[in-house]
Amino acid sequence: MKDFLVWQLVDSGYPAGSFAHSFGLEAAWHQGEVDAASLRAFVRDAVEQAGASLLPFVTFAHAHPAEIAGADERCEAFLRSPVANRASRVQGRAWLATIAASFPAHPDMLAVCVSARALNATHHAVVFGATLSALDLDGAVVHRMFLFGVCRGLLAAAVRLGIVGTTEAQRIIAESEVDLERTAAKCGMLTLDEAAQTAPLLDLWQSSHDRLYSRLFQS
Repeated sequence: MKDFLVWQLVDSGYPAGSFAHSFGLEAAWHQGEVDAASLRAFVRDAVEQAGASLLPFVTFAHAHPAEIAGADERCEAFLRSPVANRASRVQGRAWLATIAASFPAHPDMLAVCVSARALNATHHAVVFGATLSALDLDGAVVHRMFLFGVCRGLLAAAVRLGIVGTTEAQRIIAESEVDLERTAAKCGMLTLDEAAQTAPLLDLWQSSHDRLYSRLFQS
């Protein structure tokens, strides 16, 4: 059992880089497309999109950590939105730096980190899967961790934007359990060839982030 390791990695205090990103929520909120009443649906769609589009890269990197260079190149081509692509690369580098510093004596982590630092883009989903493979975490657990990170990150952004308060955000996280489990089960077996965007509006909102007059988040 690696319960303590999982709790450490999913803890909101773990500096994984997601705190600087809103996953498109900030742009959608500024454009009047999301409010407290519709936030739950936004989170559901974002989790499903992350499962269909990025979980295949997590799965592949977790199963084939020695082949992450090809997966990283495919992720670079797949993420056509400049904002989403940039956010993925920034988060990937932040995750890699933090996990390398957290587990410097781990026997398998050094090799994975050396390979990841040599990647052209260092996309988050790829680095996430490969490093957690080095930590010998089960694939199903890794899927849940990745999707939970999306859910928690979105709601943390919603609190900072003032869309909802902390207790309301926690209620939405609790209600999202069914969505997280369903998405993990449905998307956990997808291959890289099956990666797809399921919510194009979310992608469009995130793409417009750089045009906001003022911004709290990087994406």
